[in-house]
Amino acid sequence: MYNLQLVMLRLLLISLILLSNVVSSKSKCGYSSCNPVKDGMLNVHLVPHTHDDVGWLKTVDQYYYGARTNYQRAGVQYILDSVIEELLKDKTKRFIYVEIAFFARWWRQQHDMTRHLVRGLVNEGRLEFILGGWCMNDEATTHYNAIVDQHALGFEFLRQNFGECGRPRVAWQIDPFGHSREQASLFAQMGFDGLFFGRLDYQDKAKRMNTTTMEMLWRGSPTNLGKKSDLFTGALFNGYGPPGGFCFDLLCNDDPIMDDEEMHDNNKLAKVLQFLIYAKYQAKSYATDHIIMTMGSDFNYQNAHTWYKNLDKLIQYVNEQQNNGSKVNLLYSTPSCYLYQLNRANKTWATKDDDFFPYAHRPHSFWSGYFTSRPTLKEFVRKTNNFLQVCKQMDALAQLDDDVNSTIEIQILREAMGVAQHHDAVSGTEKQHVAHDYAQRLAKGVYECQKVVNDAYNRLLPKGNNKAPGQLYCNLLNISKCDHTENYKQFVTTIYNPLGRNVTSWIRLPVIGKAYTVIDPYGYTVTAQIIPVSSETKRIPERKGSLAKNELVFKVNLPALGFNTYFIQMSNSILDNFIQRTYFRRLQGNGDITIKNQFVALIFDGSTGKLKQMQNLERGVTLPLGQDYLYYVGHPGNNSQPKFQASGAYIFRPNITATHQFRATLKRKSYALQGVLVQEVRQQFSSWLSQVVRLYDNERYAEFEWTVGPIPIQNNYGKEIISRFTSDLKTSGIFYTDANGREMIKRTRDHRDTWNLNQTEEIAGNYYPINSRIYIQDTARDIQLTVLTDRSQGGSSIQDGQVEIMVHRRLLHDDSLGVGEALNETGADGKGLVARGKHYVFLDTVSNSASLHRDMALRLYMAPSVSFSEITTKQTDWRKKYRTSWSGLKKQLPDNVHMLTLEQWGGPTVKPSPTQPYLLRFEHIYENGEDPLLSKPVNISLQDMFVPFEVETVEELTLGANLQLSKLQRLNWMTLDSVRTVKGTGNPATETGNATTNTSNTTTNTSNPTTNTDRSSFVAPSGANNFTITLKPMDIRTFQVTLKKV
Repeated sequence: MYNLQLVMLRLLLISLILLSNVVSSKSKCGYSSCNPVKDGMLNVHLVPHTHDDVGWLKTVDQYYYGARTNYQRAGVQYILDSVIEELLKDKTKRFIYVEIAFFARWWRQQHDMTRHLVRGLVNEGRLEFILGGWCMNDEATTHYNAIVDQHALGFEFLRQNFGECGRPRVAWQIDPFGHSREQASLFAQMGFDGLFFGRLDYQDKAKRMNTTTMEMLWRGSPTNLGKKSDLFTGALFNGYGPPGGFCFDLLCNDDPIMDDEEMHDNNKLAKVLQFLIYAKYQAKSYATDHIIMTMGSDFNYQNAHTWYKNLDKLIQYVNEQQNNGSKVNLLYSTPSCYLYQLNRANKTWATKDDDFFPYAHRPHSFWSGYFTSRPTLKEFVRKTNNFLQVCKQMDALAQLDDDVNSTIEIQILREAMGVAQHHDAVSGTEKQHVAHDYAQRLAKGVYECQKVVNDAYNRLLPKGNNKAPGQLYCNLLNISKCDHTENYKQFVTTIYNPLGRNVTSWIRLPVIGKAYTVIDPYGYTVTAQIIPVSSETKRIPERKGSLAKNELVFKVNLPALGFNTYFIQMSNSILDNFIQRTYFRRLQGNGDITIKNQFVALIFDGSTGKLKQMQNLERGVTLPLGQDYLYYVGHPGNNSQPKFQASGAYIFRPNITATHQFRATLKRKSYALQGVLVQEVRQQFSSWLSQVVRLYDNERYAEFEWTVGPIPIQNNYGKEIISRFTSDLKTSGIFYTDANGREMIKRTRDHRDTWNLNQTEEIAGNYYPINSRIYIQDTARDIQLTVLTDRSQGGSSIQDGQVEIMVHRRLLHDDSLGVGEALNETGADGKGLVARGKHYVFLDTVSNSASLHRDMALRLYMAPSVSFSEITTKQTDWRKKYRTSWSGLKKQLPDNVHMLTLEQWGGPTVKPSPTQPYLLRFEHIYENGEDPLLSKPVNISLQDMFVPFEVETVEELTLGANLQLSKLQRLNWMTLDSVRTVKGTGNPATETGNATTNTSNTTTNTSNPTTNTDRSSFVAPSGANNFTITLKPMDIRTFQVTLKKV
């Protein structure tokens, strides 16, 4: 009891002193809160920080609480407890924090006194939030929709709890394994002034260090958005760790500064000299008299006192050397304060137009394996993002209030998706038990959002006071398993379309019957086809217990942002059985097999069973096209030297450049299926790899559904499976991949735009992330071949005319990059993971291809949501009680516009209220020059857009929705390619839209940085008659709107 009283008394005294310390000073944050620098000296900005992975070796919960120390000694709660206590002691100290998934959890556990103290630290810029997303997302395997959402989630937490001083100004991507140009563009549109990252290709870094171009202006969308997508970007000198010998964390082995003059082991002078040498060495690679040093690393500062005590000494003793003529000045700082000083430096900066993929940290070590690692998790993340958008839209359209807990339920999925974007989550680079945890979190979030959708249907379906039937879901339709459709002879399916225009979609339902009637919302019969479930599908372990022998296939027409209901009943009709039957043909080797619809023809070689030709019947384009599955054997090295680098979760490195083929058993195991709606060729390449090639009626694409696994490892070789398309197109080493699902980036084999590449891995070094599509062109023949994916994968064009995409990988060696285990997913039965996915192939002219792949990519990631209900009444009675067709829009959006976001927004309070604003984002989905019509600017009006409500007021926000666009001011930067000489004056000027930087030269930071407003925001007051907005190619515009009910 006595000890407890002493502790409580000590805490009370500290709190009173520190509270006085915080409250007594005027609140100031941002650039004006920075510690002073000394012009004319080398200013070393020491940035205390911790990098807290939101899952990696341990789960999120284990990292927060510090559990499982056998994996890693890391507890985030202790970091925040310890740092706050140290910051409160000294106004000059600084700390930055990044991962809001952790901070929000810690914040919810704090008492009001602690929260008050922390707000004071934030208001004074002593604790600064950097980046501010729910996590530090991966940049290769994330979709832009999920990137925007996870940042908005973190931003909104910061806005509600810390106001303007909580708004991050600098992005901080210190650990992701390569960097996307689209990510830079999104950051710029979120209002960030700069970005710093830690990982840079070793060859790129060597050149930049020699040419002092480690910092640059990155043009995030050079041909579309222009200046508003530009982002000042800096590559950190030492990754994100401290200089060697200066890690003062309890997890480190470096000596502290021992400064007792009477000590035998006094090392003060040695440490000072060592640091001065390092600082001057680093400064040679940078262009100004300011350098940044990251004083921290993974899960550092669990005992912050050890860091700050030694940093205090370092700052004191190094700065004392100024009395002896030293020109080095140390200060506590933050990335934003460092960025501010760069902006003051009156420098012109190099620019960059491409991206930072693929990343290699040494020869033979290309981080291009994670583009594909854990393919089923990547698919789950993509599908869950799809359902999150459905959930938010239906919550908004039904105008659900908090009496049904929709806010909490949606938040669970928002947070699960936010965590899943982490650079060791969707990337597939975590330990297996952590991957399971991510999947469980997503599944829990989906379950909660299914409740929201049910509640929304309960508002939208009934015509009167009837209670809507409950909606049931089948999450394994992709492997032909659904208890509801298998166990009931009649049922109802309601299908919601999350796109802002009418769409058609194909529905495939596992059933036990041989014939069914399908009735549309208006009582008309829908043509259907019955297709037997393949033996390859039946062997998938997760199908255990399924009764389905067939699949029911039919086409649905869905209204914009709305739903249609279809009635399905087993039929005994001989006519139905005849019409819906699918006919088989085995490849006999006595002639080629052709399947075709109105637009596409595919020809398969009768002797091999493989694809040999594709035709676009509408355009008259014929292309010799082969498609095959092959595999690389992963290198089994011990990682002791670059030449012994193993292939692993991060690294892709085949042991030889040649691929391995499957045995020639394809012909005798291939079948052609033909029916009224869909034609298929089923191919079996091995006992563990099969494919179905489909042509649906009246579609312009060919679908390739692959099933791979369990990948055999009995011969002790890891394997990396690819699908390869081979044509005679003359592509000159050029191919194109998308950046996070948005803009397309030109790739040139064995080439980098910013340095002369010394290629050490001709396969892995040419692999790039494919988030949604890859294509090749033969401009002389005006032909483009495009392949779309259903998840993030890695791929390339290793030879002219070829496209290859890695679909699955199973490896037996760790690549020694930290995860500490081989990428060996064993699946549900312990024998090896079975992965299934789809590729969609278009063949067309170059000019017409964008309209195909842009539309298809949108339809894939925003696919319709299918749910089921029991039916116990006649269909006529059902239609009397419930709406069978409904749209949330009064008219469709244009073909080049997508409603990226529709959701109830937090506004001034966390919970919904009658006056709660909504958040809307609209985007132009085409690039400049992609399509003669669809690439033009387009106008849309928010007036009379929605059925359930009308828009009353509109205010435009930044992309992250945490600032009015009219208040956004970003730092300006002068670049080497923008400066020109004004005729007759000899003075430098800038190109249109590029202002020079601030040239003031003071030792304090009271001057304002040079800024500009990116554009005037759109503000429509209450009662305005015109809510028309203009979208230019690749625009995303974000609006907060208030509503009045219809």
